[in-house]
Amino acid sequence: QVQLVESGGGSVEAGGSLRLSCPASEFPYSSYFMGWFRQAPGKEREGVAAIRGAGATTYADSVKGRFTISRDNAKNTLFLQMNSLKPEDSAIYYCAAGLSRWWLGLQENKYTYWGQGTQVTVSS
Repeated sequence: QVQLVESGGGSVEAGGSLRLSCPASEFPYSSYFMGWFRQAPGKEREGVAAIRGAGATTYADSVKGRFTISRDNAKNTLFLQMNSLKPEDSAIYYCAAGLSRWWLGLQENKYTYWGQGTQVTVSS
């Protein structure tokens, strides 16, 4: 059973930075695509960024140039560096994983495993 546990959330002022981490239980990590999603109160969950095992990435337009997704396959850990944070970035952030070496995207139904989420709050 794949287990994902997010950490690194918190409260920051607008313009600040946070780095989220998501270590995973041992599995063929490099064979999985990984992603970050977020859900704000009263809104649907949306994709933020995704990364393939070999490192190709994709981002939602709303975070391009501000967020960077990365992974350390040797440590089975996914990261999301968030810079220039805005109040509209406030949400619960989830990491997720799906089994494919080749697929890359932000469609929720492609992801099989999900973490419990970590809260990010950005004040103006």
